[in-house]
Amino acid sequence: QVQVMESGGGLVQAGGSLRLSCTIHGLNTFAEYAMGWFRQAPGEPRNWVSGIYSSGTKDYEEFAKGRFIISRDNALNTLHLQMNSLKPEDTAMYYCAAHRSYTQFKAGLASVWGQGTQVTVSS
Repeated sequence: QVQVMESGGGLVQAGGSLRLSCTIHGLNTFAEYAMGWFRQAPGEPRNWVSGIYSSGTKDYEEFAKGRFIISRDNALNTLHLQMNSLKPEDTAMYYCAAHRSYTQFKAGLASVWGQGTQVTVSS
């Protein structure tokens, strides 16, 4: 049974940083999965933020480029998102997700989802 544990969200002032973590238990082929992060603000659709291929290649939405850094530790079945220079518009629930296909993952069709961790950026 796959269990996803997310952490690292919180309240931070604009310009601050947070590091999100996502550990996926029970996924024996973690290294073979593409994975990454989505976010959803109240009243808004869930949007893709960043992804990382099984090869380690990284991918970012435009608003995340230069501010966010995605990484993975296959030995620990853990995914991270370092978020710097945070803005109030980054306020949202952040979800990690994973799928064998990067295309499916990025389309929001991941087979594995976390429960979400709240990020709130005050101005």
